[in-house]
Amino acid sequence: MTGALRELARSPVLVAAIFIAGIGGTFQYGFHISVLNSPSLFIKELVNSTCQQRYGRSLEPWELSLIWSFIVSMYCMGGLAGTLYAGHLAGAYGRKTTLLLNNVVAICGAVLMLFSKTALSFEMIMVARVLYGINAGVSLTVHTMYILECAHKRLRGMVGVSVASFVSMGKFFGQLLGISEVLGTEEHWVWLLAFSGAAGLLQLVTLPFLPESPRYLLLEKADKHGCEMALRRLWGARKDPGPEMEEMLAEYASLKSVKIHRLIDLFVDHNVRWQLITVLVTFVTLQLCGINAVYLYSFDVFQAAGIAKENLRYAALGTGLCEVSTSIACVLIIESTGKRMLLFRGYLCMAASLALLTLTLYLQDFVSWMPYCSMVLIFTYIFFFSSGPAGVTAPLPGEIFTQSYKPPAFMVACILNWTGLFLVGMLFPLIVVSFYHFMNIWIISASSFFVFCFFSGVFVWFHVPETKNKTVLEITEDFKRMHHKSRHSLQSKLSSIHTNNIQSTISTKL
Repeated sequence: MTGALRELARSPVLVAAIFIAGIGGTFQYGFHISVLNSPSLFIKELVNSTCQQRYGRSLEPWELSLIWSFIVSMYCMGGLAGTLYAGHLAGAYGRKTTLLLNNVVAICGAVLMLFSKTALSFEMIMVARVLYGINAGVSLTVHTMYILECAHKRLRGMVGVSVASFVSMGKFFGQLLGISEVLGTEEHWVWLLAFSGAAGLLQLVTLPFLPESPRYLLLEKADKHGCEMALRRLWGARKDPGPEMEEMLAEYASLKSVKIHRLIDLFVDHNVRWQLITVLVTFVTLQLCGINAVYLYSFDVFQAAGIAKENLRYAALGTGLCEVSTSIACVLIIESTGKRMLLFRGYLCMAASLALLTLTLYLQDFVSWMPYCSMVLIFTYIFFFSSGPAGVTAPLPGEIFTQSYKPPAFMVACILNWTGLFLVGMLFPLIVVSFYHFMNIWIISASSFFVFCFFSGVFVWFHVPETKNKTVLEITEDFKRMHHKSRHSLQSKLSSIHTNNIQSTISTKL
């Protein structure tokens, strides 16, 4: 860990690339997940005021809830649209250029947000949410690709976790700026929702000073000189980029006659079947592991533990701060622990925390000190989520797929992410309406969360190789070796059983 940090410290341009790409990248995605909680009442008031001015009547509660659901879900729809085009844009125009143009979308969304209140138009908020979603969908894919391709093999794990760290920072800043002492007021909520424009503008003016992705230059543009210059700028003049370029050239030679694959190719090619299954399992579980439900019920648990209602938002800030600090700590331990172990340990410990949390929530009406155990378990669950799946899953497609499969792999991963986020956001309000008491809701949903976490942990242990300090080609060979070995072992067992049956039959006849 110390050696990796020392090496990172000797690469100031790479450190700058991590922060510049992150603030206009996955930070935006995390920010918009949490930022709507605070100004929700003000937005609903704006919707009602707009309808009163236009149609001369107030909305029914169900009409207001329907419009609010559309405002929330527009973000996911935009994110899905951005994801579908992100891989193509990154391949056609480059990672850096795509990120630069993507900031214009965020700034346009911020302008609409700023004028929505003055114009008495909630439709402007909807369009802005779509634009923010497109921006987040593109950045979630391209930021991850860019930063992983800029990092040295030894630092790829540490740098990859920074993608999730910026998601956590975005969530935390959405909560922090949303409190009434900052921007969560009736006068300033439009500035809160327009904050993404400032983050996009910051990246827009600083990213041009960074080089393009070296791997993109060499493997997709065949620009060997440009790749070498980019590596020297990113890693420092004292570090020899030769060995890394030789590995890239070996990958380039193996992929020379292979075109960039389409989405359908990813599903029909048997050579990447287990890599695809790994992405499907990990990204589906990332959304359906229960993290959103834990955040949803944290207010109820904190209130049951005796925290005053007016202080619940500060307790919620504690959960966001816990996720940020843990994800940053994950950056420090990932190179020594390994991603496979972090995923395995994270999923199983999350499953255990869910089971115990269900028990403590059930018992808190009978035992006075049980709510405090529930609080500890919520923070324990967030700790293992942030130090495992949250940090490792996002960059996974970029590490287990070769260059020709990366765009469709990231596309599949992000489609799963946005679809899961959309379903959780739409289905949970319906469940809350059907089952008023949050304990009933939790018992219904916790069993499915537990199943996802437990079986994903088992899957990782038996079917995913370690990726630490390995090239893509080495990881590909590990996948083949692991599953060829399991098939060969199964065939041997079946053959042995068949032989024993034949011998038994012969012995019987004799």
